[in-house]
Amino acid sequence: MLNTGSPNAVPIRLALALTVFNFIGANAMRVLVTLYVLELGAAPWVVGVVGGLLYLFPLLLSWPIGAMADRRSALGMLAFAAVCAIVSLLLIYLFPVLPMFFVAAALNGLALAFYHVTLQNLIGTLSTAEDRAANFANFSLAGALTSFFGPLIAGVSIDTVGYSWACLIIAATSVIVLVLLGIWGKTLPRPQPRAQREAAARLVFDRTLVVMLVVSGLVQLGSDLFQFFVPVFGHQIGLSASAIGVVLALHSSASFIVRFFLPRMMKRISANQLLVWVFATGAAGFVLSTFAEGVVTLGITAFLFGLGMGIGIPLTVILMYEASSKGRSGQALGVRLTANNLVRMGGPMVFGALGAVVGVSGVFWILGGVMAIGCLLARSQRAPSS
Repeated sequence: MLNTGSPNAVPIRLALALTVFNFIGANAMRVLVTLYVLELGAAPWVVGVVGGLLYLFPLLLSWPIGAMADRRSALGMLAFAAVCAIVSLLLIYLFPVLPMFFVAAALNGLALAFYHVTLQNLIGTLSTAEDRAANFANFSLAGALTSFFGPLIAGVSIDTVGYSWACLIIAATSVIVLVLLGIWGKTLPRPQPRAQREAAARLVFDRTLVVMLVVSGLVQLGSDLFQFFVPVFGHQIGLSASAIGVVLALHSSASFIVRFFLPRMMKRISANQLLVWVFATGAAGFVLSTFAEGVVTLGITAFLFGLGMGIGIPLTVILMYEASSKGRSGQALGVRLTANNLVRMGGPMVFGALGAVVGVSGVFWILGGVMAIGCLLARSQRAPSS
């Protein structure tokens, strides 16, 4: 799906390669610090705090980092993120004591915040209206692959060479990032200060952006809570851990497959119609799950859910980029990530508490209604002009 004929082919390939190595390291780090602090005898609440610190800076700083991405060099921001990631791992390699894990987790989260916003904005900046969908689809596919390879590398490294050497192996992914930036970093676009000053007088949000922000948050909410509650529901209906794993794997495989077809779909179907499809399948998936009685029916429902909601996240990134005013795309994408991080942190807590009152089936019906509201918002939204 790479646009080899594009004049920006080299920097786009570089951005995708950086995505792979950056997020392999980030996903591996999450597994490493969780297991490492347990190995050191930490209490469960300590593990929770360390895990939460990985998301602290992505929550707090995505918006200002997005604004920075509009006026500063992507090369410098990505190099800074790589250095932060390397230092975070070296700290726990050199000083494997619990207090250092708090510092390392926060520092690695800072790296993740810079990576995520800068790379998303970079993909959009390097794309034209014709190849933007394909490039963002490639970006989302690269991210999906790292969710598999990151934990795998962490687990294998820990089991074969131990925690200390695993720190260095994972840090090597960020060293590769620095090498790639050193060789091809000059191909990345430079900021245009004059354009940024002109754009600064414009309002960041108009009605389209506000609605897109809400739509993006609803997609994130639906995607996260389906994966959060399916294991709980599966356990309630007597499924084994392996069966629940199969159901989640079917959901993930459908999400991965459908993203291959996103560029083609966006050429034939309007963005609004695609968003309606996303939320319609989300609503159907939540409601139909309540009638599932075994691994087959729940697996089919999960696959259907993935076929719709799987394109929701890359689609909302594309639409958020296109809806942003010129020179403010980084800030718009940063706001989107901030809102999505709030949803990711708050959604399980709110709906988990709700589940204690109405049960998991009741939560699924409520979420089906929330997805239906998203469907109405999608129908009322004007597609942004490219």
